[in-house]
Amino acid sequence: MAEGPFGVRPVDLGIAALAVLAIEVEVIVGNGPGAVPLNALAYLFGALLAVPIAFRHRHPLRVFTAVAVLVLVYYLVARRNISPSPALAVPVYDTALAGYLLPVIVVSSFYMGVGLIVVGLSGADTVATLLSDFFPQIALLALAIVLGELVRSRRALAAETARRLQLAEEERAAEAARLLAEERLRIARELHDTVAHSMATIAVQAGSALHNSTPASVQAALTAIRETSKSALAETRSVLGRLRGPAPASAAYPATRAYPATRAYPATGLDRLPALREAVSAAGTEVTVRVEGAPVTLPAQADHAAYRILQESLTNVLRHAGPGAAATVCLRYETDAVTITVTDDGAGASGGQGGGHGIQGMAERAASAGGSLQAGPIPGQGFSVTAVLPVAGPTVTGPTVTGPTVTGPTVTGPTVTGPPVAGAS
Repeated sequence: MAEGPFGVRPVDLGIAALAVLAIEVEVIVGNGPGAVPLNALAYLFGALLAVPIAFRHRHPLRVFTAVAVLVLVYYLVARRNISPSPALAVPVYDTALAGYLLPVIVVSSFYMGVGLIVVGLSGADTVATLLSDFFPQIALLALAIVLGELVRSRRALAAETARRLQLAEEERAAEAARLLAEERLRIARELHDTVAHSMATIAVQAGSALHNSTPASVQAALTAIRETSKSALAETRSVLGRLRGPAPASAAYPATRAYPATRAYPATGLDRLPALREAVSAAGTEVTVRVEGAPVTLPAQADHAAYRILQESLTNVLRHAGPGAAATVCLRYETDAVTITVTDDGAGASGGQGGGHGIQGMAERAASAGGSLQAGPIPGQGFSVTAVLPVAGPTVTGPTVTGPTVTGPTVTGPTVTGPPVAGAS
């Protein structure tokens, strides 16, 4: 709330004005024995009792003390027979709200007790009249005390509840992080005991078979198997190292399963496309690579995602396009993005729609680099996968997978073809 001069809030000025009004009414009707004349000085002294209330929000205990002292001085110097309740009610509430319950009870009891004694000794009123006159004033101060203590207790309870909720949230996050670390270790162990072991066995057996007298075609296949298994084993070990490393800062990845921005990416990018083309060609699928525009260096995350999308797309061609199918890879470099298109002329569903997660994984990789992916069958025959990745840093968004109708790309430029090459580097 905005504050005026001297740090006084407008609402506090309004409350002080109401207190002045209530006190002046008491000054007008408080003409008993020993009262000073009702003149401008009497009105002024009465109004001064409420002046400290304007500073109530900053120093509630000091304001309460100041009003209590002013009331005492008023009774001793310029007394009109008024009740202290209109001046003390608001300071009593503020002080009880601040947690100073004992002072407000003692001071309020003192003023009410002394007033009862003084008025009672004067003999002007009967006991019943005395009690009826003092009861509203006592009730007002008691209500201010109870209300202040009640509000203070509710605020303390709310603060304690918020603190406990925060502690519970921190404990939940810590538990989630612990479970995540345990799951990462479990996945690392499973990969080491299954995939890594199997890939190592394949590499050793392929290398052993190469030393035997085998036909050239078999040697080419064994060479491709050995080199591919060695490469896969190296990447598996790299993944295992990251899994056994520190977990990400958050307890879980986003719904898109995008990688954290601080992740260290392996040295796997589009520079390995020639080796990938040769490996797929050696496996029986001819791959044609087309490049449009001037190649640029992509960010590590986009470069890695581009290679993995190409790898998954060509693997799907091998698995699903059928025998004799050929694939075309087109890389189109533009000012702000690179477009990757993989098409085939096979008869199968090379998108890997037989219950796998190939398209979903490619879409998530594209989204992690700030791009998008479209995949679907080509009318007539074949399948197409198109990914658009930004040249600048990634802006993580949800993956976009559309289909099922995707038309084949129309590209121009030099065509690089080659016969099946034995082995993969």
